[in-house]
Amino acid sequence: METLESVKTRVYKFGNKTADGNSKMKNLLGGKGANLAEMSLIGIPVPPGFTITTEVCTEYNLLGKDAVVKMILPEVEESIENIEKIMGAQFGDKENPLLVSVRSGARVSMPGMMDTVLNLGLNDEVVIGLAKRTNNERFAWDSYRRFIQMYGDVVLGMKPESKDDIDPFEEIMEALKHKRNIKLDTEFTIQDLKDLVYDFKEAVKKRTGHDFPTNPWDQLWGAVVAVFNSWNGDRAVYYRKMSGYPSDWGTAVNVQAMVYGNMGDNSGTGVCFTRDAGTGEDVFNGEYLINAQGEDVVAGTRTPQQITKLGSLRWAELAKVEEEDRFKNYPSLEELMPNIYLELNGYQQKLEDHYKDMQDMEFTMQDGKLWILQTRNGKRTGAAMVKIAIDMLKQGMIDEKQALLRIEPNKLDELLHPVFDPKSLKKAHVIAQGLPASPGAATGQLVFFADEANKYKYTILTRIETSPEDLEGMNIARGILTARGGMTSHAAVVARGMGKCCISGAGALKINYKTRTLTVDGKEYHEGDWISLNGSTGNIIEGKVSTIEPELSGEFAEIMKLSDKYATMKVRTNADTPKDAKAARNFGAQGIGLTRTEHMFFEVDRIKAMREMILADTVKGRKYALDQLLPMQREDFEGIFEAMQGLPVTVRLLDPPLHEFVPHQLTQQKELAEEMHISLEAVKSKISELEEFNPMLGHRGCRLGNTYPEITEMQARAIIEAALNLKAKGIVAIPEIMVPLIGTVEEFEMQENIIRNTAQKVFEEYNDTIEFLVGTMIEIPRAALTADLIAKKAEFFSFGTNDLTQMAFGYSRDDASKFLPIYIEKGILKVDPFEVLDQEGVGQLVKMGTEKGRSTKPNLKVGICGEHGGEPSSVEFCYNVGMNYVSCSPFRVPIARIASAQAAIKKSM
Repeated sequence: METLESVKTRVYKFGNKTADGNSKMKNLLGGKGANLAEMSLIGIPVPPGFTITTEVCTEYNLLGKDAVVKMILPEVEESIENIEKIMGAQFGDKENPLLVSVRSGARVSMPGMMDTVLNLGLNDEVVIGLAKRTNNERFAWDSYRRFIQMYGDVVLGMKPESKDDIDPFEEIMEALKHKRNIKLDTEFTIQDLKDLVYDFKEAVKKRTGHDFPTNPWDQLWGAVVAVFNSWNGDRAVYYRKMSGYPSDWGTAVNVQAMVYGNMGDNSGTGVCFTRDAGTGEDVFNGEYLINAQGEDVVAGTRTPQQITKLGSLRWAELAKVEEEDRFKNYPSLEELMPNIYLELNGYQQKLEDHYKDMQDMEFTMQDGKLWILQTRNGKRTGAAMVKIAIDMLKQGMIDEKQALLRIEPNKLDELLHPVFDPKSLKKAHVIAQGLPASPGAATGQLVFFADEANKYKYTILTRIETSPEDLEGMNIARGILTARGGMTSHAAVVARGMGKCCISGAGALKINYKTRTLTVDGKEYHEGDWISLNGSTGNIIEGKVSTIEPELSGEFAEIMKLSDKYATMKVRTNADTPKDAKAARNFGAQGIGLTRTEHMFFEVDRIKAMREMILADTVKGRKYALDQLLPMQREDFEGIFEAMQGLPVTVRLLDPPLHEFVPHQLTQQKELAEEMHISLEAVKSKISELEEFNPMLGHRGCRLGNTYPEITEMQARAIIEAALNLKAKGIVAIPEIMVPLIGTVEEFEMQENIIRNTAQKVFEEYNDTIEFLVGTMIEIPRAALTADLIAKKAEFFSFGTNDLTQMAFGYSRDDASKFLPIYIEKGILKVDPFEVLDQEGVGQLVKMGTEKGRSTKPNLKVGICGEHGGEPSSVEFCYNVGMNYVSCSPFRVPIARIASAQAAIKKSM
């Protein structure tokens, strides 16, 4: 009797306008497999094939190769027979051979992160049959050498052993090119290709100790397993961490009939986008190569040509190529093969209309016939993301809610980075021009190796061309510069996905890895020299270029305005200075959720008075020092209230322990003793007295204010006086005074009494009043557990999730970096709880605190002011809990605004 497990479908077929799956099955079939099935169903010419599901990858990791091969063998054999029937060829046949490609396909696009093998099924006998069958001996042997090279790299581990080595196959090819005095792969003769095949197989035998596998079925299972293994390869793991994708998703494997772009001048391969992935402009664009295959276009080893005539003219202008030269040597596909172009243009429009999103497509032309190899929602920059969403809304392709849900909130961060100052650009010395592969402004010091991208604080990773192995370095670097490659090269595609400034195809650059130099027009630049990249124009600039802050304008302003229409939870900012407050307000902040008063004490003219207060032995002495601080604090609050006039401002009273304000180096202690006219020993004694075994849990927050009430008195007076002074000028200030670190209602009551008594005195002195609230920060688990009692007194809660996370987990935020990466790697934690709110644990304290607080005070105002206030999934949680607002750093305000709108939309759907 068959079990449910044994009859579960693990292999899904597609091709010839039929498919077992569809685009809604991305979790099971991966993005590539689901879209191949969907394209087949809607009549797009897709080479037939089959998809081994992501679940099989998980089973492979648990059970191993033998068990999984046995499990899926019947389905794979049946699927191969289906391809044979459609293509009229046989897998492994010597006279009429079917070759296949084996590609990865996770549920999300991970360009270049996992492995691919093309031309699988070739051996010494099949290659002869392929040559006869196609009447193209050169094509057959070119495909064979490509297969050995890819299979050797991906399956047999023939990759370079260190960064100083080159690929062993590339080394063999370069030696032959040198011997034959040729530059391009297309210049190899048939005999050259046969020699390469022989030399490649010898290299495999020498490195691995085994002959290159000749049985097509052995080759197929080797490639399938290699794709599964690549899910846990270094670059895929890093990409998942960088993007926040779970490790348990797994990858599907797609096996497809080969179609050949390397059959001669009537064949080729390309990559295209239905809109500009860098700017979002609604123009069809892309690149192609004649007589090429697979990775040739994105590898950057040959200069690709533009698909459209408009794109070709733009490229020629940037590359400074004359029109006669362009038309003769770099014609667009539109000009070279107008019928193929028209067919491709029709398919790109059909696919964009079908998926209602910008598509990234791969295609092959085999002897004049067009095949679409894959489509996916294209990676795009933050600017393109916003423009495409707004344009598609205006074009009626999507509605307002869909437009908002299209925005990846974190990618908005790209639009908030500084841009080059136009005045500085006018004076800049442009040393070379490349292709504007990914917009942005980047200034940094030259580095030439990806694993050295963190050598300086700001770096420009400069490579002849990048490869997937360079991913981590690309992520660390400020900008990416390559001498080779087009707008669809690996560097360009990955950089756009990261939102990283990138210039590719800067052919004037001569890069020498051994000497670590970059030469342009005879001038040499060394590792560590400063250069700047203008990713919007392709200009490479000598030295540093000054920047200015970005503005919220154009489509960016439109999407933010649209978010306000749907968001019900407000977004405030964490700001300690008027400058930060103004910046946040410009980004749409609806108040301040956290002003940290301690930051105001560290300035040179204030730290002295603060230290005098700390060193004083009597209340009188402390009050004397605090009287000096009062006007400074008041001035700070006036500036912040004025920047936020008419909007609420939550001011947290002094939070850190006093030892943070005193000097710990001997020379500074001596200076302090001299300034205070006391002995060095007295200073040392006081500092020693302030030392604590665990300052995080020590004498800080409300505990300071309750033991030294004069501190709270001074701060309360400064806040109230500032608000009254502004009121006299006609400016509305709405202060909310927040007591930090309470664990009992009694702690809060004592602080509240000090604040309200002080406020009353000020009101009497001014003969005037203002409205203000007194609330507390819920950052200790006990406060969340007793929130119903605290809410009887407190007028608002603000969850300080930084400390709440520390105390709930028992992790020191300052020391957790020693083990958190290991915990995440081992799967103990899925994410860093200090970056993403732990909804299972800390989140339950937040939920409980909110519910208990509102059980005794139904209209209790509740917010969050920890770092989680700007993290999209945490913002959604706060919305679902019923918070009134989230608060985050100024430059994350737009991110939180979009996340707030999306949370409301998702809940209404």
